[in-house]
Amino acid sequence: MQNGQQRVIIENIQPQVDNGIYPAKRTVGERVDVTASIFGDGHDHIRASVLYKPEKNGSLTEVAMVPTGNDEWRASFYVDKKGSYFFSIQAWVDHLETWYDGFKKKVAARVDVKVELMEGAAMLKKLGTKKAGLLFSVTRLEDKDHYATAVEYVLSDEFEKIVLDNPLKEIVTSSGAELEVIVESRKANFSTWYEFFPRSSALHAGRHGTFHDCQKLLPRISSMGFDVIYFPPIHPIGEVNRKGKNNNVRAAAGEPGSPWAIGSREGGHKSILPALGTMADFKKLIDEAAKLGMDIAMDIAFQCAPDHPYVKEHPQWFKQRPDGSIQYAENPPKKYQDIYPFNFETEDWQALWQELLSVFLFWMEQGIKIFRVDNPHTKPIPFWQWVIAEVHRKKPDVIFLSEAFTRPKIMASLAKVGFTQSYTYFTWRVNKAEITEYVNELVNGPSRNFFRPNFWPNTPDILPYHLQHQGENSFIARYALAATLSSNTGVYGPSYEFYENTPIEGKEEYFDSEKYEVRHYDWKKTNRMTDIMTMINQCRKENAALQSTWNIQFCAVGNEQLIAYLKATDDLSNIILVVVNLDPNQIQSGYIQLPKDKLKLSEKINVKLHDRMTDEHYTWTQEWNFVEINPHKMPFHLFQVSIHQSHM
Repeated sequence: MQNGQQRVIIENIQPQVDNGIYPAKRTVGERVDVTASIFGDGHDHIRASVLYKPEKNGSLTEVAMVPTGNDEWRASFYVDKKGSYFFSIQAWVDHLETWYDGFKKKVAARVDVKVELMEGAAMLKKLGTKKAGLLFSVTRLEDKDHYATAVEYVLSDEFEKIVLDNPLKEIVTSSGAELEVIVESRKANFSTWYEFFPRSSALHAGRHGTFHDCQKLLPRISSMGFDVIYFPPIHPIGEVNRKGKNNNVRAAAGEPGSPWAIGSREGGHKSILPALGTMADFKKLIDEAAKLGMDIAMDIAFQCAPDHPYVKEHPQWFKQRPDGSIQYAENPPKKYQDIYPFNFETEDWQALWQELLSVFLFWMEQGIKIFRVDNPHTKPIPFWQWVIAEVHRKKPDVIFLSEAFTRPKIMASLAKVGFTQSYTYFTWRVNKAEITEYVNELVNGPSRNFFRPNFWPNTPDILPYHLQHQGENSFIARYALAATLSSNTGVYGPSYEFYENTPIEGKEEYFDSEKYEVRHYDWKKTNRMTDIMTMINQCRKENAALQSTWNIQFCAVGNEQLIAYLKATDDLSNIILVVVNLDPNQIQSGYIQLPKDKLKLSEKINVKLHDRMTDEHYTWTQEWNFVEINPHKMPFHLFQVSIHQSHM
């Protein structure tokens, strides 16, 4: 039965996901802001605190909550190690603080407060007179021979501090079951991905790339500041219904097919395409990448070419059509004749689940710690919840990136059940209003507690309309946005850095898509894009403010073609201001408003700005400051900001 003496209500606790069904997510070093609506009847003063601990049996730490207005309360703590943290809230009517507030009002109204002094002394005794200073305070309040002195003492700063520092906890209301925050590795929140096809890695034209060729590219990619190399599937490619150039349903002799059509007589999901090399070559590549501080991310695509061994060995795992054929994948009007999807409604689903788990475990044994999962939204969400939990039971630091450009609720559900990072709609958010609204939704909306975005300006599947037939300024601006708005970012590399912009007309797809052919790039070539990518990525590594997505604040600027946003660490020791010209062709200018409250600026402003792209220096002494960006010089500013406060 509820304790009828409890008078405080606790509602709307955050962070939590679906009433605590799923844990909220943070990474090592991040701040957890706990908020709640806390109120009671009448006008008595309420106090509240957060109790948190690392792990279920850890030691509790108590942090006082502070009211932020309209019965909303907040407290914060930092998570400094991986694993699970648990927290709850306590709230109570603090009769000592209520008495103290009333005492001051009565004295101001010249009311006799002798009885009030007795009440105060009684409440101090409840706190325990063994506490430092409390016995002395009780004695002062009970000294009837020195009434005026006692009143003066209660009104002193010393006594106010005693009241504030010694909450009187009586009849405490608890928020109930502890809520969980799962804390993942820093890389879950800060990573820089570079995607390329291993078969296109050869330094000389006319040759199929190998893992040895990929190894030669590692220094180049590392020097550009990337720390994750993501490969499309590296498995044997089906020969039956193999796709040809530009998704032709008939492949010509010698055409390699799509890497996502997995499996042939050469093996399946636990095999390597022989043309790329051996398992030993692949493991050597993983090791060499690690020496440069990079991880190899592997594509997991749970689907099969018609000649995948699974099709013959486990036909029950696929959907049989009335004519005896197996249903290939479709997303009308798109058809994937070279791919058979698994039938997750098979009666043999348990064996299917176990086999697919074994695929992850196999590649983890080879040294893989990051998986990019292809089209997870076309497989049951309960399967992902189970398989990710099984993987994390063995290796908690394994990262899963969800490639699900689908409906918002499905993307959200995949993140809730365990995906570490997620592709996003950033690829299609173009103008200032779209970008601002979307980023604010990600950062300040409910999904902040479970959806960790990874911004990609392009993928092998997507050449967005705003990059089609465009020049380098558009490509540079979009990479700058992706890499500074989000702390996790990625790019389909060679096509992007070499400005490939020719689509299949009317579609957001590359003409001569690398998905269906071996390409050759001049890997020794550098250009303005590679230089700027390198500079941006270096800034990301050097500035903690760019290593979080959650610290962004958009700045007012009087031009719709300019977008400006500030990112700062909690202690303001590192501040970055980014201003991007969304017009790739014309000079744009406008006045930007500095967020004075965020930056804790005094009336006399003295802000130094160092543009890390152009090495130019500026001083701003006003709240509103003029900015002009010529995209042909540099389409954006990336300012490192330092504040010089006046001590006048």
